[in-house]
Amino acid sequence: MKTDHKYCLLMPTYNNEKTLERVIEGLLLHFSAKDIIIINDGSTDSTPLILEKYKEITQIHHPKNKGKGTALRHGFKKALSLGYTHAITIDSDGQHFPDDIPVLLEASKEKPNTLLIGSRNMKQEGVPARSSFGNKFSNFWFWFETGIKLTDTQSGFRIYPLYLMPEKWYSKKFEFEIEAIVRSAWKDIPVENVPVQIKYDPEERVSHFRPFKDFTRISILNTFLVFITLFYVLPYNFIRSFKKKSSKTLFERT
Repeated sequence: MKTDHKYCLLMPTYNNEKTLERVIEGLLLHFSAKDIIIINDGSTDSTPLILEKYKEITQIHHPKNKGKGTALRHGFKKALSLGYTHAITIDSDGQHFPDDIPVLLEASKEKPNTLLIGSRNMKQEGVPARSSFGNKFSNFWFWFETGIKLTDTQSGFRIYPLYLMPEKWYSKKFEFEIEAIVRSAWKDIPVENVPVQIKYDPEERVSHFRPFKDFTRISILNTFLVFITLFYVLPYNFIRSFKKKSSKTLFERT
């Protein structure tokens, strides 16, 4: 198990010109530019011009929009190639506070093998009703698929222990963040929440979540994950637990 941990900041962005520069400046208060990776996922606004100001930041530019999942996957691959063991992910729409980065970092350094998710107060004034409902929906299915109860499974403000996680992924868009935590939990990687602040400003925040299309993709993914849970994960865990008990009983008898 690794003991020399190295953290980077990883941020996918797509058409968030209103908040992008402010978020980057906030990140630079906590990390040096050389430890920040930004994936411009085919933005068609002024994002490329804004990023030109930050040449010391590692940048990945997609010619066309490929989805948040693909952006994160490419970011993970780049981070690993640069020798980072952990990636702090944050959204560029301004809903997260960079000042909460030390909170996540402190928790991660105490539990470096844990995947941490920043837990937002979804009852806070200004939080869209569909976001609150979507989070509750996601929390339920994550519990069903893993047995782990969390208060927020949809937050993009996270710390991933990259060196422990699966190497291959299937999802390419918003549902990737669900796949990532479920499959990590199946690998016995602890998944926990850490309370963080949240800001929803309807005048500057641009959401690219497509209610019908993305909710459908998430539902299809959860159906697939539930199938695996019922017909592989639960039977495997039962057999593993039975073998452990049998070995323990045999050891006690001898």
